[in-house]
Amino acid sequence: MKNNDKTNVMRTLDGKKIPYVSHTYKPDPAMSGSQIARLLNEDENKVFKTLVTQGKSGQYYVFVVPVGEELDLKKAAKAANEKAVSMIKQKELLPLTGYVHGGCSPVGMKKKFPAFIHETAGQYDKIFVSAGKVGYQVELDPKDLLKASGCVCADLV
Repeated sequence: MKNNDKTNVMRTLDGKKIPYVSHTYKPDPAMSGSQIARLLNEDENKVFKTLVTQGKSGQYYVFVVPVGEELDLKKAAKAANEKAVSMIKQKELLPLTGYVHGGCSPVGMKKKFPAFIHETAGQYDKIFVSAGKVGYQVELDPKDLLKASGCVCADLV
């Protein structure tokens, strides 16, 4: 991959000397995370999606869960030590994170937000997260993702 083809996520990982493998696929706006996992020939439990919420306090939080699962908002609030959290509106995502819907990654957001990843991530040698652009994924060691993103493991689904 040429350097100008690299996403912000890849440049961030390179800067932190974190090894990863990049994967691309032909994006389709109707494609689900489970379909992306199948396209990558991977177990959907190893492919994670990134969700952004706002707590009652006004603080934003990032949650990373397997693509086949739904974020449990009560568990998310508990992990974040909030009374409640709710998903942000899709139109708020780009100005807040620098990423579009379907291309949001816990690595390299415009601002650093408290981030949590579902505890099952640690069961695998490698997991997949968005590389910060629709049609791009990075595969990396979950321990390296924790280092790069500041994610904390929690029960989120």
